[in-house]
Amino acid sequence: MQIGTAGALFLSVSSSVSIVIVNKYLISTLGFPYVTCLTATHMAVTAVALRVAEKMGYVEAKAIERKALVRFSCLNGISVAFLNLSLGFNSVGFYQMTKLAIIPCTVGIQQVYYFKQFSGEVKGSLFILLAGVAIATVTDLQLNFIGSVVSLLAIATTCVSQIWTNTMQKEHEVHSTQLLFAASPYMAAILGLVALPLDVGLSGGGAVGTGSESSSFGGSSSGSSSFGGGSSNHGTSGTSDDSLFVPIVLVAALTCFIAVLVNFSTFLVIGRCDAVTYQVLGHLKTVLVLGFGFFVLGNPVNGRNVFGIFIALCGMVLYGVAEIREKNRSAGDPKGGVLPT
Repeated sequence: MQIGTAGALFLSVSSSVSIVIVNKYLISTLGFPYVTCLTATHMAVTAVALRVAEKMGYVEAKAIERKALVRFSCLNGISVAFLNLSLGFNSVGFYQMTKLAIIPCTVGIQQVYYFKQFSGEVKGSLFILLAGVAIATVTDLQLNFIGSVVSLLAIATTCVSQIWTNTMQKEHEVHSTQLLFAASPYMAAILGLVALPLDVGLSGGGAVGTGSESSSFGGSSSGSSSFGGGSSNHGTSGTSDDSLFVPIVLVAALTCFIAVLVNFSTFLVIGRCDAVTYQVLGHLKTVLVLGFGFFVLGNPVNGRNVFGIFIALCGMVLYGVAEIREKNRSAGDPKGGVLPT
């Protein structure tokens, strides 16, 4: 693994875990309910930050076909909306299963449309990883028709949007920062259009992703049960106290700063690795946040949680070993076409 890739992985994990913790405080403690609006703000701040960096000479912009950017941005915004709706219409346990299903769906899409082959060793390690995360996080599986349909749409749109993050960089010959520079204004606009109706519609926003990573791929790692607290509906009562206005603004501003790092590292990891590796990394973030809740915040922990975390970590190690072996055996990059749209 190259040092640059290792740095990208570390930045992704550290920034994502940080933003989950800060978001949890903002939403659960301070009672800020508008999670999708916050995500849209994060992307807008990212767009502004990148343009400041470009003016200072740190970022080199590159033109990308507008039609492709709009299509890519719409899909990302829709995936965030469906993930938030999935949590709004389903139990926390079913929402966690939705996120777990993203990896096998991504593997299937890459095999069918990109002709990428995954060894039995890689698939076995992914199964162990997903089983461990399921044991540690899934507590209930209450099903309903609308929630199931929304979850299926969330899985499909999230898989394709993350795969496109990788393929667009190769197709348009840009690196991750250039793609994020070009796409972030469109993504912020799309999220801004759906944010307020979505947050207000889902119980005033209080039930939407209380542990969300709040990036363009906010549902990909840790969900609302990241701290073991479940999906409580905080409503808007937490924001009625005027004395909370300044703390909310300050903490929200902190999340915006961290979100720039989250969005940057997300595009970087998917560009240098692939969507499956990014999802595996996302589950590592879930395990780390769970551990933070158990051992730092003193949340209740039982043998099932510890066993699940142990199994998940074993799966991650096995996946890393399998990926290294597979890359060593590979004679070249896998070939494939562009996903039909």
